[in-house]
Amino acid sequence: MSTMPETAGGPGRLRELQRVLVDNPPIVLTFVFVALFVATDIVNRAQVGEPFLTGQSVSTTFLYACPLAMIAAGQTLVMLTAGVDLSVATTATAGAYAVAWQGQNGAVAGIVFALAVGLGIGLVNGVGVGIFRVNPLVMTLGVSGVSLGMLTIISGRDFTQVVPGAVKTLGSERFFTYVPWNVLVWVPVAALIILGLRYSGYGRMLYAVGDNPLACRLAGVRVWQVLVAVYALSGMLSALAGVLLLGFNNNADLGLATPFLLPSVAAVVIGGTSILGGFGGYGGTILGALILTVLDSLLTILNAEQGIKQILYGTIIITLAGIYARATGGD
Repeated sequence: MSTMPETAGGPGRLRELQRVLVDNPPIVLTFVFVALFVATDIVNRAQVGEPFLTGQSVSTTFLYACPLAMIAAGQTLVMLTAGVDLSVATTATAGAYAVAWQGQNGAVAGIVFALAVGLGIGLVNGVGVGIFRVNPLVMTLGVSGVSLGMLTIISGRDFTQVVPGAVKTLGSERFFTYVPWNVLVWVPVAALIILGLRYSGYGRMLYAVGDNPLACRLAGVRVWQVLVAVYALSGMLSALAGVLLLGFNNNADLGLATPFLLPSVAAVVIGGTSILGGFGGYGGTILGALILTVLDSLLTILNAEQGIKQILYGTIIITLAGIYARATGGD
């Protein structure tokens, strides 16, 4: 008789913990991020005899994570509606080319043109998904292919790339020794997305459409407008990431943003946003991007070959996603 309360209490405490984790996914992700950073510091000390846990390394982590987090921001918004955007990497590359093409007219003109290009690609995706109801996977993959083909034609022509100094500063330099300039772009964008999802009518609409689009239609919501807008936002955020990548690399090429496609999806999933839509948020995606950035540093320190690196990278992503799903699996 005396053991019954303990038996009942164990599952009860577990369910209570799961509810806390579901309501506060950053708890799990923060723990994973800190643990991975400490593990990287231990490995770095063993490999090269120097600490990784320094102000410079933390600064570099945020510098590298910013473009990924920017691309993943649009991916988060799209996935909240139960969609996916496979054109984000190509759109980021297009944004970089747009700046390099218009760079002689100044940084502002180049960035505005890049955002316009991203908006245009996003609108095409949104019209296809929202109005013509093409599957998001098919639509965005097709648009990505068309965009990449156009970029290939453009890159084959003779034009001088001009990367404005302000773009270089924004994408690769720091102030006060440790603070990356790109954080000045990332922080306001992150704040707008997080607050917009939580407090704006459009933010709540994204969750509703992802959870039950049919009910939204029956309630009088113009779902197609929500979808067109969300893919347009994804395109602009991806193009903005391309601007930062151009500033970091000081050159636009066709493979500039290709490595960010799968990590952008992984960051969103690790961050707790459901691929089925209706649940998640950008706060978790930020931590997901930071986790993947530190993970990449760890694999680099280990001098992993490309094949082994891909295996380890995929395995750890799956493991982290599994840990998160298990911890926040609900009742």
